[in-house]
Amino acid sequence: MSGIIGKKIGMTSIFDADGKNIPCTVIEAGPCVVTQIKTKETDGYEAIQVAYDDKKDKHTNKPLKGHFAKAGVSPKKIVREFTRFEAGHRKTVGDILDASVFIEGEFIDVVGTSKGKGFQGVVKRHGFSGVGDKTHGQHNRLRAPGSVGASSWPSRVFKGMRMAGRMGNERVKMINLRVLKIDTNNNLIVVKGSVPGPNGSYVIVERWS
Repeated sequence: MSGIIGKKIGMTSIFDADGKNIPCTVIEAGPCVVTQIKTKETDGYEAIQVAYDDKKDKHTNKPLKGHFAKAGVSPKKIVREFTRFEAGHRKTVGDILDASVFIEGEFIDVVGTSKGKGFQGVVKRHGFSGVGDKTHGQHNRLRAPGSVGASSWPSRVFKGMRMAGRMGNERVKMINLRVLKIDTNNNLIVVKGSVPGPNGSYVIVERWS
């Protein structure tokens, strides 16, 4: 498999063999279940559909209930497809994927949705310094964007101008994170560095080896 669905537990730090304190993130990797195998003959492309995290029947609509019942699994909260496969590791419907698919020391990519910060100004969103000091009556210009364009030409604001707007809540992919530890009993993996999203958010963990 090229990946697995997980949940961000939180951040911590561990010490390596040299006594260096390394910031890391704990991810609950599975257990996920294979709910469908898509082929070129039936679907037009090849993919493996994986589901994660149990969901109550009353919160599941009838089409999804039938889909999960056909696969012989209980309703799940999140379903994703993976289109890359490792040679000689074909999966079948009902197979369970957990933290044991990873190897300590390998590098992985983690995809998640960053924390939403709402509508923010240019100082927070782009790191602007503001207009300047409180001098000459500029009492309300400390965090203002300043000039955004010329007057007579082009008489408009160019596209892509860094201005205030919605910040965060975007798909973010962190690449080449080293797997430091694996706890197969609790399906936990510890990766070096940070992972996008708040604690408890779903992430996609992709392996390239």
